[in-house]
Amino acid sequence: MKTHKISSAHITPQQAYEIARGGYRLELSDDARTRIQRCRDYLDSKTEEKDAAPIYGVTTGFGSLCNISVDKKRLGELQKNLVMSHACGTGERVPSEIVRLILLLKIQSLSYGHSGVQVATVERLIDFFNNGVLPVIYQQGSLGASGDLAPLAHMSLPLLGLGEVEFEGKDVPASEVLKKFGWEPIELQSKEGLALLNGTQFMSAFGVWCVVNARRLSECADKIGAMSLDAFDGRIEPFYEPVHKVRAHRGQLETARVFRELLKGSELIARHKEHVQDPYSFRCIPQVHGASKDTIDYVESVITTEINSVTDNPTVFPDEDIVISAGNFHGQPIAVAMDFLAIAVSELGNISERRTYKLISGSRGLPSFLVANPGLNSGFMIPQYTAASIVSQSKGLCMPASADSIPSSQGQEDHVSMGSNAATKLYRVVNNTERVLAIELFNAAQALEFRRPLKSSPAIEAIFTEYRKRVPFISNDEIMYPHIESSVQFVRGM
Repeated sequence: MKTHKISSAHITPQQAYEIARGGYRLELSDDARTRIQRCRDYLDSKTEEKDAAPIYGVTTGFGSLCNISVDKKRLGELQKNLVMSHACGTGERVPSEIVRLILLLKIQSLSYGHSGVQVATVERLIDFFNNGVLPVIYQQGSLGASGDLAPLAHMSLPLLGLGEVEFEGKDVPASEVLKKFGWEPIELQSKEGLALLNGTQFMSAFGVWCVVNARRLSECADKIGAMSLDAFDGRIEPFYEPVHKVRAHRGQLETARVFRELLKGSELIARHKEHVQDPYSFRCIPQVHGASKDTIDYVESVITTEINSVTDNPTVFPDEDIVISAGNFHGQPIAVAMDFLAIAVSELGNISERRTYKLISGSRGLPSFLVANPGLNSGFMIPQYTAASIVSQSKGLCMPASADSIPSSQGQEDHVSMGSNAATKLYRVVNNTERVLAIELFNAAQALEFRRPLKSSPAIEAIFTEYRKRVPFISNDEIMYPHIESSVQFVRGM
């Protein structure tokens, strides 16, 4: 088991993803512990000052109740009430791998020492992460503006011995797990509930998962697209470097280079072609896949900034002796980026389905629906239907969530990002595109066999050989859905 020390050191989405997947324990570094404690001590001193000005969410109510002061003796009660009242999530459960990311990112954000939490509170979140105690969180309920209030309230309930957690594969009351480990419920101090609930960690966790898997799918799309190009008897000229140098988008250049490498040594790509040009879904792969690559790079930069930031409110600055109520909780930067990524990933599926359609179309010497005896056999007719259905759903999910805003809290919070909806629909688009690419691979491998004895390149044949260990050639009609699922699992491991 490796140890990752929580510190001010920069963390990338890939690192966060790997840490959250398992095999790591978290530990607070000495400098993080010092920053957290120093901020807590400073905030305590501020609340003890005579005639101190009200501090939003520390000595006042929340949202439109910001002008109502709270008795100093009840500041902890105020924070507990906040957590309980805001746990209003509903809908589907957040997947466990995303919950682990939420915990990691919340711990990271609190460790910078601008949130005013107790060291004990952060340590308990680390205990949850290290011992596989995963708060039950729901996908619906956040507006993505006052932070991810509802989902992060569900994350926080178990700190108080409330709510439910997933532990050892079962949902159990948090109080039982605390008792098992001998942990006392956290007694929240001033501002702590707000520090826990304010923040973009729900959105950011989905963003991390999605951008990492979008990059993986982009690479898969190139490999599968190259197999389809060869199986379709496509031309290599549209991938030649000179044409891309005169329109030098980085992703376009990279995609063309990758295809030239993938298809180097192919007997199919090198043979004489009867056709002058290929359909757009083959000929324009560098432009389409390339645009998605550029989008992934941009979104990764935005997510990287976000997960290395303080996103709760108010923000405490002990060195400057100020506590500022501002808007770092607002999810707009990542909401817009995730909407953008949804389009880019959806397009990888969109063009993939078009290549599948061409492969089964009965052209360029391939049999209709990629089966030797069409008519008696329907062959690969319906996998394309499945791909088309999924692609259509993804297109519907590409309506930008960030284009909408509904005022809340009696108009005090009058513009929201809807970034949580951007995050959850992006998650669906990423999973959809993985399935569409798997169906293309299922078709491309089948089509490639009808080109024998000619061979594709060593790189493509290596992928084909590994794939055939899981998914067979289809000679006659048989039940197809297990092969589609096996293809999805293969793509997941590419």
